[in-house]
Order: sequence, then structure tokens, then C-alpha cells
Amino acid sequence: ELVQYLLVKDQKKMPIKRLDILKNVIREYKGAYTEIINRAGRTLQEVFGLQLVEIDSKHRTYILTSKLPCAERNHPCRAKEKVKMGLLTVILSFIFMKGNSVKDSEGSHHPPPQNRYLEITVIPLTDPPQFNYHWGPRALKETSKKDILNFVAKVQGKTPKFWMSQYNEAMA
Repeated sequence: ELVQYLLVKDQKKMPIKRLDILKNVIREYKGAYTEIINRAGRTLQEVFGLQLVEIDSKHRTYILTSKLPCAERNHPCRAKEKVKMGLLTVILSFIFMKGNSVKDSEGSHHPPPQNRYLEITVIPLTDPPQFNYHWGPRALKETSKKDILNFVAKVQGKTPKFWMSQYNEAMA
């Protein structure tokens, strides 16, 4: 039952909270939480190629990350998912290449970063409000700065060492 619950929650790419798991799935078996979550994690990995990853230890929040090579040409990823991930890769690349933070000075309204790929923080004492964008915990777990730098290098037709400070950070 927990595996099904996690798969349904992951369809929306929303973090999965321990409290929701306890309330909606485990209920009266709270004492066996660790064993149940470990078994579900093993099943997800063995059957679906997914890994259950804790992204926030304070609030006990989890995500599912794919262990399958989605970027490879022959992998049967859904086209809509590839488009979203392509756009996300461009955004993460932009943030990384700009020093891990991008400022938005338009002051426009932004939806909360529910899927946790991006973190948006308000810059204090700005009128109109300004925002900083950073990689969120889901992005940090699902990709690496090395992969993003390789993507940028491929798009630009250069080697990753062309951007020495980003290269050093990605290799660290």
C-alpha cells in the first residue's frame, strides 16, 4: 500500500511527508514505520528503478528519484516529462553558471516551488519585492553540477574546463 501511495504522490513531483505517510497509509502500525519504509524503498528500487530519498531530515520529507538513465535515447520516458526536464535543466544550468543564485528584479508574482527543484527566497527590504533563485533539494539529489556543466559545455561546443570556476566547483 505504501509503494502505491508513494508512486501516486510522485506523479505530481511533490515531496512526500512522513506525517502524511503515517496518517494516510501506516495508521495503526506506526511502531513499524522504519521497517515498512525500508521495505517500500527496496521494492521501489527493485521493481521500478526508483530510490526513496530523504530531502529534509527535520520535517522527514521524501522524494522518489529515478535510477534509470532517462537522458539516454532509448529510454521510454514520456515526452511531456522530457520537455519539463529539459526546461528544468536549462534553468538549473543558468543558475549554476551565474554563481548558484539568480536574482529576479521584476517583482512579479511567483508560485511556490512545490516540487522542490528550485528554492525561491525573497530579498529583504526590496520594493517592489525581488527574489533569489537557487537549486532546491530535489535538484541537488536528482542531478549534479558536473552533469549540468557537461550539458552547458555540449550546448556551447566547448569543454567543461572552459568555465574553470564552475569546473572546479563541479569536480569538488
